[in-house]
Amino acid sequence: MVFSSLIFLFVFFALNLAVYHLVSDKYKNKVLLIFSLIFYAWGGPAYLLLLVGETLASWFFARKIESAENKRTRKLYMFGECIVLLGLLGYFKYAVFFLENFRMLFGVPETIPNIVLPIGISFYTFQLLSYVVDVYRKEIKAQPVFWKLLLYSSLFHQCIAGPIVRYETVANEIDQRRVTQTDVYAGVRRFCIGLAKKAILANSCAEIADSLIMPGSETLAVQTTMGLWLGMLAYMLQIYLDFSAYSDMALGMGRMIGFHYLENFNYPYTARSVQDFWRRWHISLSTFFRDYIYIPLGGNRCSTGRYIRNMAIVWFLTGMWHGASWNYILWGIYYLIFLLLEHFVIRERIPGLLKYVYTLLVIFFGWVIFKFENLGELESVLTGLFGIGTSGFLGMEVSTVLLGNIFLLIFASIACTPLGKTVRQSLARLGTRSRAAFAVFNITEMIIPPLLLILSVLALIGNSYNPFLYFQF
Repeated sequence: MVFSSLIFLFVFFALNLAVYHLVSDKYKNKVLLIFSLIFYAWGGPAYLLLLVGETLASWFFARKIESAENKRTRKLYMFGECIVLLGLLGYFKYAVFFLENFRMLFGVPETIPNIVLPIGISFYTFQLLSYVVDVYRKEIKAQPVFWKLLLYSSLFHQCIAGPIVRYETVANEIDQRRVTQTDVYAGVRRFCIGLAKKAILANSCAEIADSLIMPGSETLAVQTTMGLWLGMLAYMLQIYLDFSAYSDMALGMGRMIGFHYLENFNYPYTARSVQDFWRRWHISLSTFFRDYIYIPLGGNRCSTGRYIRNMAIVWFLTGMWHGASWNYILWGIYYLIFLLLEHFVIRERIPGLLKYVYTLLVIFFGWVIFKFENLGELESVLTGLFGIGTSGFLGMEVSTVLLGNIFLLIFASIACTPLGKTVRQSLARLGTRSRAAFAVFNITEMIIPPLLLILSVLALIGNSYNPFLYFQF
């Protein structure tokens, strides 16, 4: 079940809000927990046991770490937490990858088990790890009640696709949260914006991308140069609008009931450098690697050699986190190279607007590496973008797709910028000085959320094409 589905909107979420607001404060968390477990079990009931088991292990180790009398015992329990959670993540996500590569080198094993990747395992594993590490560092208190920790790890707003929520962010709100009318409105507005980004823009961009550069398709093998550029542009828009929309909806649903999750995106396609891009893209993941890997290794306050080592470890793990395939490792190395170039060579040498052009080109080719797991296809697309091995420069089909979707692509591109936010803020400021502007601001604030909801529902009705990219991670 995805947020951008009619059954979620009009059955699951509507029922959740109704029951949540009908029961007394004493039972609100239990209602959330029940609905969260049902939501997770919807995508794979067998793996609900895995989520509960990992949470139980984390609850146990955190309690033991907090009560341990010496540092050695605390380290032992912390090591146990890492073994259990990272071991399970490694088995489900990477066992097949390593066995396939081992068989390619040595011819064994003859058969490789079919291991299904549990939905959201990377997200809730990292959340639980961050919780236990923070207890180990004595930055937070261990949660004494198991089911409340399970609520934290399974909360359906963000369990299966983020953002990765640190326990300290919501620790107080689990037991003590208050909801104002402003919270409800802001939550509804954010959810409707996210739903529209997903249902109207991301899904439409996905259709363009899949029609031109679907991995394994015959169309990809005979695509034109402009077809590859257009397809990758659509994919570049899709992956941001898709993932940021999911984060918008998660933040909106949390806000409606008093949870204040941290932002996960800050208009990354307006970045002025690759480093700036990674401060804006999937912020919760970048923060996780910074706080739990990069800084403990020494960060940048060390020798040049150790700094390069630290960066290499972080970006190898970043690539691996996204998937068990060589292209994700290459993707991590690709960004490592540009980050090191910016640190040691480029610095501030790129002038003015060229910074944005440079950054967007790096991001564009990064998404090419990210999209194609088959290395043969990856090579073909990378060379094809420069006119090598394609079936021409611009065919009739590509021209038709471009002309038929030009306004969609323009609007989707604008949606990747803070233009709408800037206009809203300017109108709000103008409203403090002008009654007419104040009236316009209030009217738009009332109209936009229901209008976006209606348009999104219309886009979803009868449309079975509703992919979500980050479920696979």
